[in-house]
Formats: sequence, C-alpha cells, structure tokens
Amino acid sequence: MKKIGIIAAVVIVLGFVVIKFFVLDTGQKVQYTENIIKKGNIQVTILATGTVQPENRLEIKPPVAGRIEKVLVEEGVKVKKGQILAWMSSTERAALIDSARAQGAEEQKKWEEIYKPTPIIAPLSGTIIKKNIESGQTFTTNDAVLVMSNRLTIKAQVDETDLAQIKKDQRCEVRLDSYPDEKIDSKVERIAYEAKTVNNVTTYVIDVLPDQTPDFMRSGMTANITFFVSKKENIVLVPAEFISYETGVANVLVKDVNNKYTSKEVKLGISEGKMTEVISGLSEGDTVALKTISKTEKKSNPFMPMGNRTKKNGNSSSKSSSGGSGGPPPPPGH
Repeated sequence: MKKIGIIAAVVIVLGFVVIKFFVLDTGQKVQYTENIIKKGNIQVTILATGTVQPENRLEIKPPVAGRIEKVLVEEGVKVKKGQILAWMSSTERAALIDSARAQGAEEQKKWEEIYKPTPIIAPLSGTIIKKNIESGQTFTTNDAVLVMSNRLTIKAQVDETDLAQIKKDQRCEVRLDSYPDEKIDSKVERIAYEAKTVNNVTTYVIDVLPDQTPDFMRSGMTANITFFVSKKENIVLVPAEFISYETGVANVLVKDVNNKYTSKEVKLGISEGKMTEVISGLSEGDTVALKTISKTEKKSNPFMPMGNRTKKNGNSSSKSSSGGSGGPPPPPGH
C-alpha cells in the first residue's frame, strides 16, 4: 500500500508538470529594451492646413453702365491708390462716339475731345488678382470689371485644443502644395474670436502673414503651416514611449548598478511627441528600459497522436511530393 501511494503521488506530480508546461503554458516572454539618456535639442510645433486668400478682396464695379475703351493693367500687377486702371465710356458717350465715327475721322476726333472718357481708379494700393473685361467690351453696374486685394494672407484652421499655444506675432513657416520646396517665413497676424464647427470638430481661423509675399503665391492655393511654439537646447531628453504614468505621476524604469530595473519618478517638461524634456529624476548617461511582453511558440503536447501533430504542422504524409510512404493507395475507381 505504501508503494502504491508513492507511485500515485509521483503520477500526480508528473501530471501537474505536464499541465503546467504543455497545457497551461501562456507562451509569454518578458523582454527589456534599453536606451541611454542623452542631451539634445527639442522644438515644439503645431501643424495646420490653410488656404491663401486676400486679406481685403475688392471688386471694382463702374458707377454707370457702358463700355471699356482701354484696360491699362493685367493680373498680378501691383498698383497704387489713385492709379488709373482703365478708361470707360458711359452708354451715352459710347453711342455718341459710334455715331460720330460713322461721319468720319474728323467728326470722331471732335467729339472725343468734347466728351472725354471716364477713368476707373484704384481705391487702394494692392495687386490686381482678376481681370474680367477687355477693351471694347460692354458692362453693367453689377459687373465687377476688376478684382484686387491689398495683400495675400493664409487662413489656417487650428484645432481649439492647440489655440492656447498660439499668440499674435508668433513665428511660423508656410509651404504651399504647389511649391513644397519653397519655405515662406511668416508670422501670426490675427486670431479669430469666433469658432467654426465642422463634423463636430471646433477650429479657429488664424491669419498668417508672409514676411515677403513671393511672386508665385496665388489666391486659393493650399498651404501647410508650422507654428513654432517653443524651443530648448542642450537639455536631458527621454523617448516618450519609455514613460509610464501611475495616478498622474510620470515614471521610468531605470537600470541600477546591479543591472536591475527599478521604477523611478521623474519630472517632465515640454514634449514634441517623440522626445520629452526631463527636468529632474534622470541624468545624461542613465539607462532606462521599456518592458515588453511577447508571445513565444507554444509547446506541443507530447500526448497528442503523431498523426494529429503532423496535420497541425501542415506536414501530413498524404502531401508528400515523393509519393513514397504516403499510406495505402486509394481503392480503384476513386
């Protein structure tokens, strides 16, 4: 009876070992990725998209209907306030000049001296961005013969969560989709007081003014704007993925002199997403670690029949390409 009890105990122990290693095996492996703390530079930026638009878009409409005698400007030309942009005739003058022209060149010249054309004058200094009429074309008082703007700006859409980090006169950089290699140094000119909500996303319009408007910039172009929030140099930096938070407190795993990893509280500063400033808790040269749990290949069950194990691995003898010991041949007719 004593021998039977010993044998039973051994069987039970072996059973637990089998269950642990071949049935309950979770296949998990703990690994640590190390990183040596270094000093470096960091710059926090905010990215946004926008559209090039005139700050003040002005449509020039004649006071009376008539006909354009001569247009003196083209699109893209910069003009000054009070400059003559075109000459026009009222409907009455156009009819009178046409009648005099039918009577001969002298009669036409006489009435052109008596009845002078009317100038169309630039109401402000700026750029002609659209010309809607040519010499000899008629128009009404509702037609905008010319369109001008005082200067081009970029209307940037900024999420409300980033608005607190943007200030007036803040430096930024603009790159146009049409000219992605051209950097345009700019600054924040104006921040909207009223929000716009599209698809449940609340944004504010930020007016961005280039330091110098390049000749290739056109109204309606799509722009990508980088707002420079803050910049620090020669500071202790830690990769953001190595930071964990417990009850709102930042911690990192630090490797000690005994090559063991211990959790340590750190005080953090600014972050640009990938790297974060360390104000206290770490020094240059410290080694931090990132704990990861990976899955390992699960052990096979020694009690599983050989045929089932080979099928599971996709190496069934029936799939042998040699046609050797693949089992008995199928019966005739099959």
